This record gives sequence, structure tokens and C-alpha cells, in this order.
Amino acid sequence: MSSEAASRTRPLAGVRVIDYSHFLAGPYLSRCLAAMGADVIKVERPTTGDASRQSPYQRQGHSGYFMQQNLGKRGLCLNIKDPRGAELFGKLLDTADVFVENYRPGALTKLGLGYTDVAARNPGIVYCSISAYGHSGPDSHRAGFGLIAEAKAGGMAMLGVPGDPPPVYGISIADMYTGIHGVAAVNAALFGRTRTGRGQHIDLALYDCMVSVHEYAVQQYLLSDGRVLPSQMGPELPGSTVYGVFRAADGYFVLAAQQEPTWRRLAMLIGGAELEADTTYHSLEGRNAHRDHLRALIEEWATRQCGVASVLEQLEAAGLACAKIQNIDDVVADPQIAARNMILDLEHPQLGPIRLPNLPFRFSEADTSPTRLAPGLGEHNAELAAELGYGDADIEELLAQGVLYTAPNEPAADEPPETS
Repeated sequence: MSSEAASRTRPLAGVRVIDYSHFLAGPYLSRCLAAMGADVIKVERPTTGDASRQSPYQRQGHSGYFMQQNLGKRGLCLNIKDPRGAELFGKLLDTADVFVENYRPGALTKLGLGYTDVAARNPGIVYCSISAYGHSGPDSHRAGFGLIAEAKAGGMAMLGVPGDPPPVYGISIADMYTGIHGVAAVNAALFGRTRTGRGQHIDLALYDCMVSVHEYAVQQYLLSDGRVLPSQMGPELPGSTVYGVFRAADGYFVLAAQQEPTWRRLAMLIGGAELEADTTYHSLEGRNAHRDHLRALIEEWATRQCGVASVLEQLEAAGLACAKIQNIDDVVADPQIAARNMILDLEHPQLGPIRLPNLPFRFSEADTSPTRLAPGLGEHNAELAAELGYGDADIEELLAQGVLYTAPNEPAADEPPETS
């Protein structure tokens, strides 16, 4: 199937998205929409563009961070503070179905690009704002990043060994989780527009999203009337013995045997019929009351085996859910990841073959492979201006006067990348 044909079958084919965001939450949101078939136009400011172009990991001046989150988009770089740039941007907004931004509340209103201004000229637009604290509340004016939301939302306080400083998550949970909530909200608003003909403003906060991710801790605190305050958990969930991290002779593994049938299968494996029949452990309450003893039994058995591989083989043969704690090199080499095409093989015009993480969407009637690489800064300026009715002479003048900016030595708009 050609990339053009594949794009036509995608569920968001025909939807135009203006991505006026930077770093992670907004770009991830719009990358997902691009994979679903939307025409996503990444709009950046002259000379520097999205700050994530300077983020690691860098190869020959190209940021892997930027390349990953901006696959499938076209690039426009213009000075919206110049009246001619603002006019071009306004024409672009008139053609848009979705506008994505992640600036501090009020920043775009000063430029005439707040929701009220944009909706006045394009009532059908779905305008998605992402910020640290949202557009209401006493903290709405405050700056913030994913790390700030992760710290404030309580989850970080539950990580690590009691008494040690809480570790950072190591992956950008707040940004990615907010971005995928944005995907859901944008699609819901687009669907609602089919009935009302009107778009709406979506107000997403990193902090809100991180609080909403709590499936247990918050309700535990509330329903106990504050008597139970979740804290650092170490390698297990306090209320779910056996569900956590365990040591083997040559590394660590995770095991989920917290329910009655799975516990009894585990007990038979590590202690035989006597342990399996011991009614002390035949309830969640009983196992929780003897958490340290059961952990010692499991790790004593595991360390007698030949290593994690042997431990997992026996656990799986007993019908138990378990896994090695994998490093990134293990993940990249995992046959399951290869079978699911979760690592993209792409051909970059300057870098040659590169590999980047894929998105998890799998549609029965659509190929969600990227149709183009992340754009160079201003790569599609002329193409997009021409679509808006600008002639060659006008485009040349805008480029010459810096209203439109194309980074030196950026490649021309290329063919869709080869993927496998």
C-alpha cells in the first residue's frame, strides 16, 4: 500500500491540526494525531524553533527527542509578531480543525491567539491547551514541567525505600499521560462537532492528569477518613502480597501472585504441599500480615536457582505472571517488540538509517506508520504558504525579510520515509 493510500484510510484523514506546542506533551499529542491520519503542521519561531531541537540525544546536530515526537508532521517557521506573519498564521488557523498549544495560561491571549480570538474567526476549531496547572485555580499562573506535576501529585512520595529520597520516575509520565489524554479529548471534541458544528476549548493540566492516575492511593486515604496515608513502598505494594520485585541469583524479576489461586500455585512450587496447604496464607489479609516472611521464602527459593531465566521458566510453567526487569538494551532486542513493530527503522536524508520508538496504535483498517520524518526548521514553508494562496514572489519576499524562516542546509520536503 502506498503511503498516500494508507493515509486516506486512517481515521483522521482530512483533519488539519496546528501544533503550536513545544517539548513533549503537545508534540506527543499531535504526533499521535498524525499517526491517525491528521495533517499536522508544526509551527515554530524563527532561528531556534522548538527548544527540544537542542535536547539530547544528539546525532550530527539532530535531536532524537525532537525527531521522535514530531514524526509525520509538516514544518512551518514564521514570525507571528510581524503583522505579515500574523496574517499568514490567521489564514492557516482558518483552515484548521484542531489547535494544540502548551504555553502558560494568558501567554497566547496577549498575541491575539487565545481561544476566544481563534474561535471568533473559526467557530469549529477544537482548541487544546496544555499547562502545568490548567486555566483556573490559584496556581494557574505558575510555571511548571512534568517533574513538578509528578512531585506534587503524590506518586513520587510513594517511590523508593522508606527513608531514602524519592527517585524521579525516569520517564516523563506527566507529559506523556497528559498528551494521550489530549488525544482522547480532541477526538471526542471532533466527534461532538459532527452534531453541533462547533468546536470547544480543552483545558488539560499536567497536575490534574497525575492526580487522576491514582487508582488506589487517593481513594484509600479518602475512604479511610485519612487514617491511611500511603508512603514509600519499597519493592512491593503494601496491600498486595505477593506483587512486586524479587531478587534472584543474577538479577531481579517481578512476580504477580497476590490472589488466592496464584499464591497456592506459587506455594506449591517453592515450598511443596505443606506450604500450599498452610491456611495461614489462604487469604489476602493473612499474606499481608506475613509479608516479610513470604518475601524471604520466595527470595530464598529464587536465589537457589540458576538465575532469573531459570526462575522465570519455572514460574511460567506453574502458570504465574512474571518477568525479568529489563534494561533498555533488553527491550530493544525483545522479539515481542520486534513482532509488534515497536521500533521503527527509518531512513534520514542526513543521518542515514535511524531507529526510533513507534506508537502503540494498531487499527485493523489503517496503517499508522509515519508518512514523513520530523520536519526540518521551516522545511515546508513554501508548500504551506502556497496552499494558503501566496504566490512565488510573495513567498520569496517573506523569506527574504525573515517573516518566514528556513534553517540553512535543511533538506527539501522529502518523500515518505521507508519503514519496516
